[in-house]
This record gives sequence, structure tokens and C-alpha cells, in this order.
Amino acid sequence: MEFEPYRGELVAYCYRMLGSFHEAEDLVQETMLRAWKARDRYDSTRASVRTWLYRIATNACLTALEGRALRPLPTGLGAPSDDPGAPLTPALDIPWLQPFPDARFDLGMRADLRLALVAAMQLLPPRQRAVLVLREVLQFSAAEVATQLETTVPAVNSALQRARAALADVGDVSGVAEPDDPEARAAIQRYARAFEAADVPALVRLLTDDAIMEMPPVPLWYRGSRDYGLFMRRVFDMHGTDWRTRLLTANGQPALAAYAPQPGGGHRLHTLQVFTVTGGRVAHNVVFADPHVLEAFDLPRQISFDEFRRAR
Repeated sequence: MEFEPYRGELVAYCYRMLGSFHEAEDLVQETMLRAWKARDRYDSTRASVRTWLYRIATNACLTALEGRALRPLPTGLGAPSDDPGAPLTPALDIPWLQPFPDARFDLGMRADLRLALVAAMQLLPPRQRAVLVLREVLQFSAAEVATQLETTVPAVNSALQRARAALADVGDVSGVAEPDDPEARAAIQRYARAFEAADVPALVRLLTDDAIMEMPPVPLWYRGSRDYGLFMRRVFDMHGTDWRTRLLTANGQPALAAYAPQPGGGHRLHTLQVFTVTGGRVAHNVVFADPHVLEAFDLPRQISFDEFRRAR
């Protein structure tokens, strides 16, 4: 009985449920172990291996979520800051939403992994969250989900209706450009060049008027191209102006790894930035600075000029 082919999609499922890539990997490993130990009791006439694995993974996720605090982004905690010079004090007691490293798994289209959508899912009760993902994203039937959750088809349909209503304000992700969209790719390439040059006016020209920047684990966030630009000027004043970037994707969105200049030469990994691009401009940038989060992307911690030149 082969379980390994399902690992990637199970990690993505557990990530949507938990909001943490590291916890998702751990729970999928636990799911595989449970399935291996119970393989003699598996009945192929009652469910496919895939359905059976999702039942085990769902139970593991629901158990893990009992009494667990929500994983938010800063935008989910309050109003935007109007002070681009506010102290950048991390809130390490908050279990922040983490990004998903696309390169780790071949999952095809990832519109359902958008950060905004996953963040909104965290506000749903865990069982509603499971119903939404199993029915809407993974396309299991209501009967299959009822079996996985040990409930009834009417209860599944009711939970799905409530989940859909709760997420109505998230909006349609179809207007958000994919990373391989030529217009989005060109916009992020221009953004990367402006960022490396510490060219704040050029960065601001690439933003929508109401662009958002947020920076977990710092609970601050900013709305509007003016405050975004003022904050970026502060970043370059603090860390210097000779940056390097590497383009990648996260959560099915264009992203870049930003490397800050070091006094002794070379560049050190500073942040991972995940973009929402609409109409060829950046509408949202979630900047992740937690080293534990960055580890999931297998990025070099430091790069020299020669390494950077070869990567380009």
C-alpha cells in the first residue's frame, strides 16, 4: 500500500487547516505512521486509500486544533498604523500564519492556498474549515466528507453553507494574478530591481494606491502607497541600500527573498516577501522575517556577489 504519493497534497491540506507549514509536515508524518500501523484494518470496499488518509489527517488536525489560538496576519488584529516610524517590536507570543513553500511540492494550481484565503479560513470553526477544504478545494462528495467527519450529509451541507457565508468578504481570487502571468512577473521583476537599488519612488510607482504591507511577527501594518514608501525609506536608512533579491513563489503567489548588505561584505537573508499583484501593480506585500519560517524555503542564509551573479 503506497502512501507517499499523497504526501504533498496532505501537507497542503493540513497547512490550510493549521496555518503552519511546519506543523502540517509533522501532522502528515503522524498520519502516515498511523496509516501504516492500521494498514491491516483498511477496507478497500469502503473507501479509497486517498479518502482513508484524509480521514486520518482530518482527525489529526482537529485534535491538534483543540484549544488552539488562531493564526492571524497583522491585518486581522486591528487598524493600520499611521506611523511609519513606529517601533518594530515582534509579538512572539502570537502564533502567526506562515507562508507555504511552493517549491517543496508539485501541487499544480494553488489559488486555494492564497495567504488571504488561508488567513480567512483560520477564523472558521475547525470542523467548518475541514468541510470547506474537503468539499470546495479537494472535491470530495458530501457523503465522503460525512464519513471522514463521522457526521451526516445534511450536517456537512449546513457546515459548508455557513463556511461559504463567513468567507464571502474575502472576495474572488480570480482577479489575483498567477506568478507565471507575464504582467505579474514583469511587475515583480521591476519591483525587485527597484528594491535592490533602494529606489523608493520607483517602488511606490509599482503599488496600488491602497497597497498594504504587513510584517509578521511585528504586529504593525500599513495601508496606502504613501506610508508604504515612507516605511521602505526607513528600511533602507536602517539596513543600507545595496540589497540583493531572489525571485520565487509562495502560496501560489509571486515572492522574493531579500538579502540585506553586510558591513564586512556579502548579503544576509533578511525577509521573504509574498505579493498580491492586481492589474500589474502590487496590492499587498506580506513580509516574513522569522528565521524559523524562512527555513522552510531552503534559501541560503548568506550570498556573496559571485553567488548572486551566478543566480541571476
